[in-house]
Amino acid sequence: MSNASLRESSNEMPAASQDRPQDRPQDQPQDQPQDQPKDRRELAPGGDRPAADAEMARVLGTVPFRMALDASGAGIAHWKHEPLHDVVEPMNHHVIMAYNGSVQRMERRSGRSIAIGTFRPGVVIIIPEGSSSRWDIPKPVDVLQLYLPQTTLRRVADEAEAGSTAELLERTAHPDPVTSRLLLSAADVLEGNEALDTLFRQQLMDLLATRLLAAHTGSPNVITPARGGLAPKTLLRAIERLRSDSDADVSLAALAAEAGLSRFHFCRAFKDSTGLSPHAWLRQHRLEQAMNMLRDTDTPVVSIAAALGYASQTAFAAAFRKLTGESPSDWRRRVR
Repeated sequence: MSNASLRESSNEMPAASQDRPQDRPQDQPQDQPQDQPKDRRELAPGGDRPAADAEMARVLGTVPFRMALDASGAGIAHWKHEPLHDVVEPMNHHVIMAYNGSVQRMERRSGRSIAIGTFRPGVVIIIPEGSSSRWDIPKPVDVLQLYLPQTTLRRVADEAEAGSTAELLERTAHPDPVTSRLLLSAADVLEGNEALDTLFRQQLMDLLATRLLAAHTGSPNVITPARGGLAPKTLLRAIERLRSDSDADVSLAALAAEAGLSRFHFCRAFKDSTGLSPHAWLRQHRLEQAMNMLRDTDTPVVSIAAALGYASQTAFAAAFRKLTGESPSDWRRRVR
């Protein structure tokens, strides 16, 4: 998708220490029950709200370590930032966070409500669209964030036949290993290839929207996964599009539209047919293309990276090493 972007920054933070198993996440609300929809009087008008990535950049005072966004500002961002003592203003996206740093206590104030919790892997933080809160976090933070528009949540609910969408609950260090694990996976999968990163971002957003509808709304929805694969001709057309070396749109939206299905149902049907998600299938195909070019030609690695759509030779080498354990140059020397 041409309007998607991936940005990287080199502002690394010190490595986080290991989590302590004895620390347990907990919320300690005062005055107002935690995990309740925000009072609409505390929400700013939608037209006055900044995009989530812009507000996070302002509050955190840095740039993301890695980010993949579409034109609406929806997407995924990996932040490594210093201690935080500031107010996050109302945004025009839901923000869902998974924590990947050392265990630490934090405090969140929303109006008269105070929640004290423990940041650790396996918990999630949810800032509903339009809400505002003050954060006091005493140590450096390593966090993955999903920026989810309400329109996406509503679309997924319609496609999954989940009924009406209730408001997302505000969550503070709330135990949810499933959502945390899904979001943290983005740290290792975003790899500087626009087609792959766009497809992964779209899949992850739809999958996490499904999870949020089931576990983090005032009226949890029961979502029954669709069963059955794609018709053989439909599957072939999808694979031909994914294999195309032209500028064919291989976004999840384009693949689903060509199949005549919603994104929700296409993604599940494709995996039933192939055993892989569309993103995983394309990632494997790109790896096979890279191996063929490295083994059978003398094309420089930098040219192979460009031919396969990677933003740089460094991004290609990092992605190749994740899947093979070797650099492209080392792999070429070994197999030739």
